[in-house]
Amino acid sequence: MSHLSSRRLAVLAGGPLVLVLAACGGGGATIDDDVSGGEAPQLVTVDAGYVSAVDQLGLPIGLETGAFEEQGLDVRLAQPFPTGVDSLNALQAGEVDFIQVGTPAIGAAQRGLDLVLLGNYSGSASQQAIDDTMAVVARPGSGISGDDLATLRGKRIGVSIGSINHLYLIGLLQELQIPAGEVEVVNTAPPDMPVALQTSGIDAAIVWDPWPITIEQQVQGAEEVVRGGGYIPYVGYIVAMREFVEQNPDVVARFLTARATADQWMRENPDEAAEAATRWLPGTEPEVASEAMQYNVAQLDPRFSACNYAALDTVAQMLAEQGVTEPGFAVADRFVPGPITTVMEERPELFDDLPAIPEPARIGADFAYEREAALAACPAT
Repeated sequence: MSHLSSRRLAVLAGGPLVLVLAACGGGGATIDDDVSGGEAPQLVTVDAGYVSAVDQLGLPIGLETGAFEEQGLDVRLAQPFPTGVDSLNALQAGEVDFIQVGTPAIGAAQRGLDLVLLGNYSGSASQQAIDDTMAVVARPGSGISGDDLATLRGKRIGVSIGSINHLYLIGLLQELQIPAGEVEVVNTAPPDMPVALQTSGIDAAIVWDPWPITIEQQVQGAEEVVRGGGYIPYVGYIVAMREFVEQNPDVVARFLTARATADQWMRENPDEAAEAATRWLPGTEPEVASEAMQYNVAQLDPRFSACNYAALDTVAQMLAEQGVTEPGFAVADRFVPGPITTVMEERPELFDDLPAIPEPARIGADFAYEREAALAACPAT
């Protein structure tokens, strides 16, 4: 029996999976009491949260494979959050210690949330642009053609404003040289996109996996007209509050080691990872999970490099130009690279299947970010 299977059966034996692992309050790591009277080592309890998306599956996979337990951590998962904004609210409230979030972290930081970025849950440390998990799905009769994306002009496009799918739209329009004002942006949550397409409330939906694949199944005649393309630097970070990180450096290091272990397992076992997605992402069919996982594993790079700084800087500037966030976001203030670069140095085998980071883009704990140097160090795609 595989490590995944044996761990899964042990969890399922205790009751329904989501109920067993639901968070019961965060606010700091704690030491579990050993009530068995045996010699088993005590585990440090931490609470973590993820959004219901394929690219955020690393947290539950870390549980199923035992990666967290091997690092001495008892990770309790909150119920999946519908959006990154919801996960940030939980972090601010002290309900979780770690979350996985991308572009919404910029606005939250600008509003005063003292969050820091510890590693990637999705993205690339070896290049600037990567967006394989994003797609545009058009309704039947929309007039939008993948062969002529200029047909997006004048259309109603559903995105989650301020999230990575909104950013993808901005990047796509910039590449096409279509002014943002020539499309109508409709703020639409991913679960509402199928109905919005069916009722012609929107002409196309831009969203992350598994939603593009699910929408094609649910909306008769809907068609994926764009997949990926390198239009944006995908940003998705493991995030915690600065105070928590400063007070719990060992927990942070162990958490990042476990997440890197889970990511490598997914890269090496995409079929089994897809099977896990059907359990952790409600309503996800096996064939949908299998297709989505092929795109997801291309972006499972937990490392930090100068490329990640440049990616977030680019994202922040793109969103500020559209008035979504404030200009002048201080990128370097939010990265805490020391923990993950230490893991990279001490556990190189966890990353040896990933593309090499260009030498000029490699960083350490004392990295000083300069935009032009970072852009020069990182290939576009």
